[in-house]
Amino acid sequence: MSENKKETKNQDMIEKEMKEKMKQTVEDEKIPGSLEPEAVEKMLETRKKKKSNNRRWKYASVAAAACVCLVVGAVGYTNMNAGKNERPGTVTEGRSEEDQGKIALAKNYDEIKKYLKENEKRAKGQNGFGRADAAYMTDGAMAESSVAESTKDMAGADYSDTNIRQEGVGEADTVKTDGKNLYILNDQTVEIVDVSQAEMKDLASIEIDENCFIREVFVSDGRLVILYTESKCEEGKKAEDGIYKDYTCAAVYDVTDPANPREAGVISQSGQYHTMRVKDGYVYLVSDFYTYYDSSVSNESDYIPQIQGSLLRAEDIYMPQGTTGSQHTVISAFALSDPTEKLQTKAIFGNAGMCYVSENNIYITEEYYGKSETENIQTSIRKIAYDKGTLDAVGQTKIDGVLNDSFSIDEYNGYLRIAATVIPSDYNNRIMPVPYVEEGGSDVIVEDEVAVDNASIETNALYVLDENLEMTGSIQNLAKEETIHSARFMGDIGYFVTFKQIDPLFSVDLSDPSNPKIIGELKIPGFSDYLHPYGDGKLLGIGLSVDEEGMTTEGVKLSMFDISDPANVKEMSTYVLENVLSTDAGYNYKAVFADAEKNLFGFMAYGDSIEYKMFTYDEAEGFKEVFSKDIVNYGNVRGLYIGETFYLVAGNTVESFTLNGFEKIDDLVL
Repeated sequence: MSENKKETKNQDMIEKEMKEKMKQTVEDEKIPGSLEPEAVEKMLETRKKKKSNNRRWKYASVAAAACVCLVVGAVGYTNMNAGKNERPGTVTEGRSEEDQGKIALAKNYDEIKKYLKENEKRAKGQNGFGRADAAYMTDGAMAESSVAESTKDMAGADYSDTNIRQEGVGEADTVKTDGKNLYILNDQTVEIVDVSQAEMKDLASIEIDENCFIREVFVSDGRLVILYTESKCEEGKKAEDGIYKDYTCAAVYDVTDPANPREAGVISQSGQYHTMRVKDGYVYLVSDFYTYYDSSVSNESDYIPQIQGSLLRAEDIYMPQGTTGSQHTVISAFALSDPTEKLQTKAIFGNAGMCYVSENNIYITEEYYGKSETENIQTSIRKIAYDKGTLDAVGQTKIDGVLNDSFSIDEYNGYLRIAATVIPSDYNNRIMPVPYVEEGGSDVIVEDEVAVDNASIETNALYVLDENLEMTGSIQNLAKEETIHSARFMGDIGYFVTFKQIDPLFSVDLSDPSNPKIIGELKIPGFSDYLHPYGDGKLLGIGLSVDEEGMTTEGVKLSMFDISDPANVKEMSTYVLENVLSTDAGYNYKAVFADAEKNLFGFMAYGDSIEYKMFTYDEAEGFKEVFSKDIVNYGNVRGLYIGETFYLVAGNTVESFTLNGFEKIDDLVL
């Protein structure tokens, strides 16, 4: 089979999976203009013309992997010889090295228009695809070390909350709780359910306009935030013309009396919803505004983002490192107590990227191709400090390589650690075998393997940057011909899984930054596409089990790693869910329930049936399935507990069970 046919077959499978996911999550919803069938079809056709830069094959039977355990040690705190830092701030597009670390502000709207013209020029020169100044990435918000947030209400009852990305930084989700009530996204409404008694009660329902698409909700200190995308007909146009613009909105409600929620204010900004974070009573709302631009455009609102109906000032727009740009990442900060009193907005102009939020900083990434095919694809990293509603640009840099997801980037003690797969810019132009799976089968088919020059293959790297984004240490050329599949940073230790066949789990000692050493090796079949800390000295892995050739999927695999001695990591126990081909864990960490203190974790399992499963772990007996529930409703599924009761929310239904034994208590249809 030719490369093109295999590529088409592979992309067709991806499209089919995407359509099924879309059907489950937005069926019967009012679809925004940007998600109309014609727009989606156009997007998929464009995708067919590109090959994934990251080679992120996450099919149920692709292959096994290698885990690399990194002992970060002193690497973040000892400067390496400058001559040993590879490409610590590569000069691009004629900018000086000195300017590379600075984030420039837009002088005026015309400067942004100039960038867009250059972007249009390059796009036309490539017939709309191929090498460009920027590559595309998956949404980091859909796919983002996470921690299972657990808290206590004023009465002392403990409860679980969203599986968050960064400890100490709150996140929205499709279901939230304040310890007394559940706040549930249900189609075009948010339902407030009283769970203080054994019999659940639907207290109130907040409905959003039909031209809006609710994405997530957040609740804290008597405030409910409903996050949605609104599609509006372009000013001066008729609705039947189908020309819409998307706006991300955050509607804040006072829910001190949950039976009678009162609107306290609405924040609106240009673009599709990306993510949000909350810290110290302030919300940080992030959206992606894709510019509407060609040489005939004269309306500034087509390429300048708006906040509360007004154009953002040029001096609040940060310019890109390259000379082209096609979108803005819009960030607004406001207080939960009074959303309209203090509002600050910044826009990061550039191209598609990912967002990682640490305790004090927001990092926006985007990918850049090299100016020649011999250069590596690079990732630009821009750092925005945040504190009590203020936003300030800190700096920017570039590294060789691309990031798998937001778990591949982590801040600790002022240092930024990054695990990246380094890919040559000519990677997409080389003839490479593309594994694919016949529909309905489980075997991976690989034909026409072609030898590749070793100088033009992907490798992996670990970078450590200081608070000014200066390189302090790095390890290069790790796991050649493999790509990073998942990552987890835990204090001074970092772990990442690289993708290929049966390969070792490496332990690397980085205590001497100039002389990193591999100190351990563990060969394991299968791979984990999600890693989660599970108490002292343990790391939970959720992924796939494959045969020894790495070609046939045996089912979803649970692994418990002993990481008490990073130099001697052991796979203590495994459990294979036969006839289960995938989970949500690899692309949506919020869908995972994990509480090491209660020794419980759960997730959605997809196979012959669709089920929500819960497990415990015992060092002597290994993994044990303690709960399984068939899911028949389309929609988001979340599991959480309040006190001694476990709640399973699936679409428009809520069921309660005893946390000890999972005996049914009550159910409620919303």
